[in-house]
Amino acid sequence: MDFTTTDEIASKFKFNSGRLHELKAFDDTKAGVKGLVDEGVIKIPTLFHHPPDKFEKATNSSNTQHNLIPVIDFANIGKDSITRQEIISKVKEASETWGFFQLVNHGIPLSVLEDMKDGVLRFYEQDFEVKKELYSRDQTRSLIYNSNFDLYSNSPALNWRDTFACHLAPNTPKPEDFPVVCRDILLEYGEHIMKLGMTVFELLSEALGLDKDHVKNLGCSEGIMLLCHYYPACPEPELTMGTTKHSDNSFLTLLLQDHIGGLQVLHKDKWFDIPPIPEALVVNIGDLLQLVTNDKFKSVEHRVLANSIGPRISVACFFMADHRSKEKLYGPIKELLSQDNPPRYRETNFADYVDYYKAKGLDGTSSLQHFKL
Repeated sequence: MDFTTTDEIASKFKFNSGRLHELKAFDDTKAGVKGLVDEGVIKIPTLFHHPPDKFEKATNSSNTQHNLIPVIDFANIGKDSITRQEIISKVKEASETWGFFQLVNHGIPLSVLEDMKDGVLRFYEQDFEVKKELYSRDQTRSLIYNSNFDLYSNSPALNWRDTFACHLAPNTPKPEDFPVVCRDILLEYGEHIMKLGMTVFELLSEALGLDKDHVKNLGCSEGIMLLCHYYPACPEPELTMGTTKHSDNSFLTLLLQDHIGGLQVLHKDKWFDIPPIPEALVVNIGDLLQLVTNDKFKSVEHRVLANSIGPRISVACFFMADHRSKEKLYGPIKELLSQDNPPRYRETNFADYVDYYKAKGLDGTSSLQHFKL
């Protein structure tokens, strides 16, 4: 989406002129939320005011040692078949109940994780004149930097967050296409995270009782994208959100978060913190994996709170189908269906799913409902 005039935007979305003017004015600064903070804003613009969530406080917030989110240790995954089966059982239970788990001893060195967070920080804190040249809403670019991908959508409010995204597959950009301030670590981290993602897909496939390559062979990792988020300190964090309640439009997401925290998952109508663990990665099931597993694995809603101490850094790796493909259809895996477990979703191609997700924006509802039979 790369609109150039307010008429083009107004023709697609039903905005009143005042809101549209405010959105366009914010977008035209090319400075994002960080630009507001750099200007010393004390009162956040009303565009960022969120209606209160009916599930306010996280259930485990009062005791940070009380971590209910499963933590799975990959340390001895290659030791023997019994240990591997124990890990698969834990992955299965977490994917069916929470839709989330934290992964430790996953093979990516702690130094790489720390360097990746530092690289993202360097990107956002580089000179504005350099950074604004990358600001765009053109989805065909290999690297996209902007604030709020759903700025021009039906989302009720903006999030206190800026993002830059780069495609790692199907067409990995040339090294010179990456920002020089974080080029080397983006490439190094990308290699590590893609390899780890393939391992997780194998375990998920076996957890479904299928061959270890079955899920991978669906083409659910043909498109891989890194989203590098920057959540500046907010002067009024109680009025806004870092990221609105949503589920992911991927098959699988692997997330690196820093020490600040704020990520929460909705479980049985209650919010639970996902406390930062320095060496851990957060793994969560995406919408498309819930669709192809016919609700066996759960794509769960989650959110990020705004904070007053930032900036908070996180790096999400989305494993998706090739976003350009319209030929390949995704529906419930036939091997999982039976008379007692009929298909619950109609088939869709990935491009149509993503188009619907982006047009809807982060409005607090699941895109999966649109594809239910």
